[in-house]
Amino acid sequence: MRYALIGCGRISPNHLVAAQKNGLEIVALCDPVVEHMEDKAVKFSLGPSVGRYTDYRTMLAEAKPELASICTESGKHAAIALDCIGAGVNLVIEKPIALSIADADAIIAAAGDRNVKVCACHQNRFNKSVVKIREAVEKNRFGRMFYGTAHIRWNRGREYYDRASWRGTWEQDGGALMNQCIHNIDLLRWMMGDEVAEVFAYTDNLEHPYIEAEDLGIALVKFANGAYGIIEGTTDIYPRNLEETLYLFGEKGTVKAGGQSVNIIEEWRFSDMLDDAEEVKATHHENPPNVYGYGHTPLFADMIGAIREDRQPQVTAEDGKRAMELVLAIYKSAAEGRPVKLPLGKCDTTDFMGRFS
Repeated sequence: MRYALIGCGRISPNHLVAAQKNGLEIVALCDPVVEHMEDKAVKFSLGPSVGRYTDYRTMLAEAKPELASICTESGKHAAIALDCIGAGVNLVIEKPIALSIADADAIIAAAGDRNVKVCACHQNRFNKSVVKIREAVEKNRFGRMFYGTAHIRWNRGREYYDRASWRGTWEQDGGALMNQCIHNIDLLRWMMGDEVAEVFAYTDNLEHPYIEAEDLGIALVKFANGAYGIIEGTTDIYPRNLEETLYLFGEKGTVKAGGQSVNIIEEWRFSDMLDDAEEVKATHHENPPNVYGYGHTPLFADMIGAIREDRQPQVTAEDGKRAMELVLAIYKSAAEGRPVKLPLGKCDTTDFMGRFS
């Protein structure tokens, strides 16, 4: 299967590793900065037969990939995705899938019209720990869900933002919740029943006056099934990343997943006693070198299967929209100082320009 990478920045090596491990034929790299492409070409031993393009439209016309990854600035995801879908190219879109409800809806509609597969890159759903937890949810081992919490306690300093001028801007990124915290927000929504009724939140910029958006978000979430959620996300933790944890509490079960990227099961308690907790914790444990984890490779494997079998991927464009929608609802609640009901209508990160000026 012919594969192309659009955007050769920070996350792109994970996509190239996944592409190579899944046996994809890498036919093209695309980035407006030639040095970024050449760096990845050298690191992944991609010879001159792999095209280099500074314009993705030219790449689509000449390289004709069947599958592409979009790893550019978040604010460019939607426009590039719509052009790729128009060319019949299946997509893995890095999070967030878009920065507005309208753009996410446009991607979903276009993909449906063209029968193009679109996967939102929430790779933590493929963590060994998360797969095991999801299995317990689907088997109703928790019973009635009471509440869950997502904590993302990370650090991002001036150097991180100085490396890319789009980071922390409302037009191209959003803040800590949209960029760093959206993976765990996706997991909380997915595990707790997915449908959100209402959100109340606070956001602030406490430590990063050189960015436009938030570095702290705290939210209360009411799910349609009567369960509750708590989200705490920040990039203010001194002096380095501390943890990313997910707690789930039900009438018959308690689970805690932690580690760098919810990759370790730390608590496993169920009334049914169907498995040994210590064995579960030992077996469903990963120690990745960074917060991106190992999930890209199985996510790509599933996406390739979806294309070949003409089915939807396990993480759909709709899933990507739901995670982004919850972040936008948090932004909206914090900006307006009131609870916000979902689903959202028109909402865009640019609606919040000037919040922390």
